[in-house]
Amino acid sequence: MKKVVLNLAVSLDGLIEGPKGELDWLVRDEEVEYADILQEILADKDIIFYGRVSYEKWGNVQPDENADAKLQGAYKLLHSKKKYVFSRTMKHDDTNAVFINSNIKETVLDIKQQPGKDIWLYGGSDLTTTFLNLDLIDVFRLAVHPVILGQGKPLFKDIKERHKLKLLDVKGYKSGIILETYEKVLR
Repeated sequence: MKKVVLNLAVSLDGLIEGPKGELDWLVRDEEVEYADILQEILADKDIIFYGRVSYEKWGNVQPDENADAKLQGAYKLLHSKKKYVFSRTMKHDDTNAVFINSNIKETVLDIKQQPGKDIWLYGGSDLTTTFLNLDLIDVFRLAVHPVILGQGKPLFKDIKERHKLKLLDVKGYKSGIILETYEKVLR
């Protein structure tokens, strides 16, 4: 069965955006290029689940025309994946994505039963909260950045119950970023 993998950057105090939605706090790591990170995330995924806002910002983004071949290839890989957008307001399908407005749990469970690779959950705190409260996230892969924002949008909010996790891996980088990978413990 496919796994839903939440893969996001988070500040040390658990925020995913600054108070105005800014991402300028993300630490750049000289050890790893963005194209390599994207390739690694996508290597074992064939589907991306987006929230509406994340899809509008990033779902069809293209690299600068002067970007190197590695980054161009990473974006080509990104856009080769099947995309689903979870939204209460957008109700149409376009050529790049399927929009899901209701029956989230049933739809996700059906998709997880399909053959193929895992699923990247790429959305903000609203989508994460919905998926967590429906017990649909299997793996949590969080890049914890060495910054405390103090204010902003939390990754986890309005969670209805406790979720026990098992640590699978921890990797540290010279920049201070810690990549933590957990899987949910079955109830």
